Amino acid sequence: MKLIIPMAGRGTRVRPHSHTVPKPLLPVAGTMIVERIVETFNRTLDRDINEIVYILGPDFGEDIKQPLRDMSKRHNAKAIFEVQEEALGTAHAVACAKEHLDGEVIIAFADTIFDSDKAFDLGDADSVIWLKKVEDPSRFGVATHEGDTITGFVEKPKEFISDLAIIGVYYFKDGGYFKKQIEWVIDNDMKGPGGEYFLTDALDKMIKDGKIFKTATVDEWLDCGTLPAWLETTGIITEKEFDGVDEDKYPGSTIIPPVYIGEGVQIKNSTIGPKVSIENDTVIEDSKIENTIIRDHSEINASEISGSTVGAFTTLKNVKGKVDVGDHSNLEID
Repeated sequence: MKLIIPMAGRGTRVRPHSHTVPKPLLPVAGTMIVERIVETFNRTLDRDINEIVYILGPDFGEDIKQPLRDMSKRHNAKAIFEVQEEALGTAHAVACAKEHLDGEVIIAFADTIFDSDKAFDLGDADSVIWLKKVEDPSRFGVATHEGDTITGFVEKPKEFISDLAIIGVYYFKDGGYFKKQIEWVIDNDMKGPGGEYFLTDALDKMIKDGKIFKTATVDEWLDCGTLPAWLETTGIITEKEFDGVDEDKYPGSTIIPPVYIGEGVQIKNSTIGPKVSIENDTVIEDSKIENTIIRDHSEINASEISGSTVGAFTTLKNVKGKVDVGDHSNLEID
């Protein structure tokens, strides 16, 4: 089983944090977004993932590849890297991994975190599409279906057709056949809005060819594509996974759960929480912090912040209110 993860985009909607780190490598309560996706597959699939193919941007270097190698090794998978030189749509992104499209393949776009309490049985379907029931289908690509068999796909329907949104996760039993459908879309120059090649065109052709598509619905689908969404998702995950902190470790401080506190964090004379995530080796003194993400190796002193995101190796002093500060920054208010 191969897992292909397109992640060549720069994540402009989560700037300033994506200036130095691609969005899928940003943490959510101590774990990278992309690793949370891999963990979900390992927990819910009925077979193992042996290789992970990461489709990167042309300027992504070893500082990005090495964490992905380390993460893949933690999950007993081989890391492979391919490059998407130009952003020309979802089908084009997957086509950049065409040398690896054979056998069983899963495609997962690393924009969201998803979860399910039940295991997924891939069975003998030609393809399985992961879906989530949504209140406003007009914002998403949706799948029409009869029972658990998918009959078609519609991009952002203006009238109600289905409330099962496509979350960007796909399984294909025969990667070689799937590759031919993607090549057909590109060779026939089937560009959609914005001059991009869309995966749904390849999927539609497969259905017309008589291939059987099954649904896999998820319990949780959390967006990390914007700063507010990343912050909200981190709060949800923190509440789900971390229900208590030993306050005795942090002298003179009050911890209001849910809070995630990484390794080597020092907190003195501060009030932390609720919905705060603090990554490794950060130091906080004489501050009040709520609903905030603080990345690793940062220092916060005499500050009161809420609804904020603070980058790695960053220093804040006498800061009040809401801030979004990138890595290696220094913000001090007189």
